[in-house]
Amino acid sequence: MSTRLLAGRYELIERIGEGGMAVVYKAKDRLLNRFVAIKILKPEFTKDVKVIESFRRESQAAASLSHPNIVNVYDVGKEGNIYYIVMELIEGSVLSDIIKEEGALEPRRAVAIAKQIAAALSVAHKNQIIHRDVKPHNILITKDGVAKITDFGIAKAVTSSTMTVNQTGTIMGSVHYFSPEQAREAMWMRSRISIRWASSSTRCSPARYLSMRKIRWRWR
Repeated sequence: MSTRLLAGRYELIERIGEGGMAVVYKAKDRLLNRFVAIKILKPEFTKDVKVIESFRRESQAAASLSHPNIVNVYDVGKEGNIYYIVMELIEGSVLSDIIKEEGALEPRRAVAIAKQIAAALSVAHKNQIIHRDVKPHNILITKDGVAKITDFGIAKAVTSSTMTVNQTGTIMGSVHYFSPEQAREAMWMRSRISIRWASSSTRCSPARYLSMRKIRWRWR
């Protein structure tokens, strides 16, 4: 894309990633003279109130947390019909891409990654935030082997250590990584989901990159 300046300071350089709702660019912060990553909401979603709310929630959830294994959020803004989040630029790879290229990870390496993500989620939970979509696609690995979790787009602030399924009763998360309790309660549209259940996706992710198999739960 041609060079564009956001908010008079962020110079977009190149596209480095893309998800279902947003595109991520490498950019240069001219004010602080550093490289950053900028997530920009796709044009087709800029009039969708629910998507915009999810985008806003991601910036607020991540910005409220400070931990070496959580991708830092530096800024959030809107310019015209462009919604964007400015984040720490990670020089490395997405864990899901590493798994595709290298296959199942060596156990010691997998455990090291899992411990780092567990530490990050522990901080989030202490701040009453549940990520709700922990999976290899949302874990970045730096060139030094440091694991960093990102994408708090469907994170949920918790009250009294519990949270409910969203207002429509629709399950939030990725089907291969959420717990049987979450899916069961979403289908019944009634009970509450706790931080204890949110840890299921944390356990599924290491199982995924150790075995290269998607987790299949047995329903009772």
